Amino acid sequence: MTSATVLSGQLAGPVLAVYQQDPKAVGGSLGWSALVSVIPLAVVLLSLGVLRVRAQWAALAGLVAALAVAIVGFAMPFGMSLLAAAHGAFFGLFPIMWIVVNALWVFNMTVATGHFDVLRRSFGALSSDRRTQAILVAFCFGALLEALAGFGAPVAISSVMLMALGFRPLRAAVLALVANTAPVAFGAMGVPVITLAQVTGLPLHDVASMVGRQTPFLALFVPLVLVFLVDGRRGVREAWVPAVVSGVVFAIVQFVTSNYISVPLTDILAALLSAIAVVVVARAMPHAAWAARRTGAEAEPDVEPGAGGGSLVGAGGPDSSGEGTGGSGRGGPRPTGGPVPAESSPEGGEAVATVRSGARVDDPREIRRAYAPYVIIVLVFALVQLPGIKPAVDKLKLAFHWPGLDVVAANGKPSSTTQYSLTWLSTAGTLMLIAGVIVAAVLGIGAAEAVRIWGRTVADLKWAILTVAAVLALAYVMNASAQTTAIGLLIAGAGGALAFLSPILGWFGVAVTGSDTSANALFGSLQVTAANSAGLPPELLAGANSSGGVLGKMLSPQNLTIAVAAVKLDGQEGVLLRKVVGWSLGMLLLLAILIYLQSTPVLGWMLP
Repeated sequence: MTSATVLSGQLAGPVLAVYQQDPKAVGGSLGWSALVSVIPLAVVLLSLGVLRVRAQWAALAGLVAALAVAIVGFAMPFGMSLLAAAHGAFFGLFPIMWIVVNALWVFNMTVATGHFDVLRRSFGALSSDRRTQAILVAFCFGALLEALAGFGAPVAISSVMLMALGFRPLRAAVLALVANTAPVAFGAMGVPVITLAQVTGLPLHDVASMVGRQTPFLALFVPLVLVFLVDGRRGVREAWVPAVVSGVVFAIVQFVTSNYISVPLTDILAALLSAIAVVVVARAMPHAAWAARRTGAEAEPDVEPGAGGGSLVGAGGPDSSGEGTGGSGRGGPRPTGGPVPAESSPEGGEAVATVRSGARVDDPREIRRAYAPYVIIVLVFALVQLPGIKPAVDKLKLAFHWPGLDVVAANGKPSSTTQYSLTWLSTAGTLMLIAGVIVAAVLGIGAAEAVRIWGRTVADLKWAILTVAAVLALAYVMNASAQTTAIGLLIAGAGGALAFLSPILGWFGVAVTGSDTSANALFGSLQVTAANSAGLPPELLAGANSSGGVLGKMLSPQNLTIAVAAVKLDGQEGVLLRKVVGWSLGMLLLLAILIYLQSTPVLGWMLP
């Protein structure tokens, strides 16, 4: 029975009206109920993919559809459906956007003081070999940007950095997109997996551990793919060492950190240690071609097969539209110093990048200050994990039953969708705020200026905040009204094949929304419901949703637009899509096979 039922006895206090979920609410049929439940998701996906509506309006339209289906199709009381939406929106603000705002605030302070440019030049000076530069800038530094900023920043900034080093625009964009895969699930201080844990009701440790046993395999391949994109088979033959070293170190650190240390620190540690590993090996093999360091000399030409001539633009990124969140309004930093824009050669219009002898050399003290924010963040997060501190800060928790939201499952047991919990001091957003205050002091930013930058960051993220709140509100309405349960029970009929198909669903969600966070909010609970019904480990399919999603990001219209705008190739989204779609599908197939094997005794031992 689906209705606002009066239950008493086990409930303390006065008699309360309780909504009991029924996944067969529409005509007593699971099939019809699941079909109707797809409407909110279809509204979001069609609005983004077909009508090209901006993300915030698509999310709001989907929320309205979810409310309509909950009230009309699943007989959820009007007021209770609005309370479920408010519950989801509040979670979208705290802790999700609380994390994003403070992480981006730290990044914006480094841009404001010029230390981001110092860091960029530091990475660019580590090697003059294009293959190694692609690994260090697109993969390692891009992962660092994904860890701290996310929301389109890695693609916009790393593509501009590659152009400043002499790469052709199209190649720079392709490298930035392909590289922005392995770190995505733990991007923006772990927001995608944190969201996934919340909407599924699974422990964060279980979800993060599972994702940390899937995405590291992508990290093993991505650097080799980047080297191949830069220099074909010869590149793989000559520069496989830095590719393997960076991939293996990134994979190991991502696994260890996500499973045993700290979810928010996963990408920061993986990015920094993989870059350090490449530099250390390069110093140990100084005569290797890929380890060359060149100053004041001509760099190798970057040949883009089939590309025309034209000068490279070494300035400015776009006003990025964000990771499927309606845009943050951030522009990319303007590269200064270091390698400069290429000049067109008379032969075939090929770009030849030269390094001017007067290139800016940064003071070692400023280089140390440029790296200081990341060291500070690691130390702050590590401090909270100490045995004597962690139990104390974890007790500082805001936890309560969401007022007026009284929902029980079909079996009569209370639903977890009614609870809100936040460890307000140890949450990543608060720790980033604390780290940001220290970073401001280290970078010499006064209190008034730091507050001004924080306020500007919030203003830049206004549409992202609205989008995330709307998407989480939609997800919570679907979960509370049993719409997600209906869909999950239906697709559970796929049986064992569900493990193979689950990452494809996540891939599709990110390809359309542009956001692993949004895809996890939309499909995470569905994956868990299907897993439970099919007898599969719920954390396996939940993790598969996020892991598969990272491979859809390079195909999303939002990221393609960011990339072409960053390299000044407006209108070339189709060309860029054709360059990356094969890599996305190829790695998705490998990941789907891996996850299927993890659902069987063959690799079942890998589950946490």
